[in-house]
Amino acid sequence: MKKFIAGAVALALVIVAIYGAYWWFDLRWRPKTITKHQAEITKIIEQAGWVSPRLDGPKLYMISFRKCPDCIRFTHEEFPGLHKAGVDTRVIMIARGEYNGIEKSTPPERATVAELWINRSWPLLERWDSLPPDAWTAQGIPPADGDIGRTAVVEAGRGLVKDITPLLKANGVKFAYPLLIWWTKDGEMKACACEKRETYRFVRKELGA
Repeated sequence: MKKFIAGAVALALVIVAIYGAYWWFDLRWRPKTITKHQAEITKIIEQAGWVSPRLDGPKLYMISFRKCPDCIRFTHEEFPGLHKAGVDTRVIMIARGEYNGIEKSTPPERATVAELWINRSWPLLERWDSLPPDAWTAQGIPPADGDIGRTAVVEAGRGLVKDITPLLKANGVKFAYPLLIWWTKDGEMKACACEKRETYRFVRKELGA
């Protein structure tokens, strides 16, 4: 009996260890399937001022801000392959507001975000991405500060984050940048706060890239 118990305990420990490894290397990086508030989330992202290369394949929405290092890495490493597969990367740029009295965005950033939302220029986003964030002066772009309409556009982006965060939380997704939302070929809505490279393979697989 003691041998049986010892064997059962050993087997249980092995199973726990295998599951733990599976969770550590795979499960915890998988995107979440969105089953709640699908219509509300879809409306929020579709009505946002996204910009894209206008490709004919699956749609991938990415909520980002310019100085986000994880967003920059995903853009540089994954966009070329996604575009080659026809994925329409729909980028929603946000100019973050104040936090603890500290302004988290710059005047050129706010001006560019407003311009992107209003005129949806993919070439403008590419030019912005081609320079270090602090080197961008938004030359030739109307300022958002002091312009009621463009300031309202910037605030709309911040409102998007505020509105979508609890809807994602209800699906087990904690908002973080870059926040990715897409649909699989089977019609499932997926989301991922893809801060780590370990998440990328799942995005590529589900989008056929």
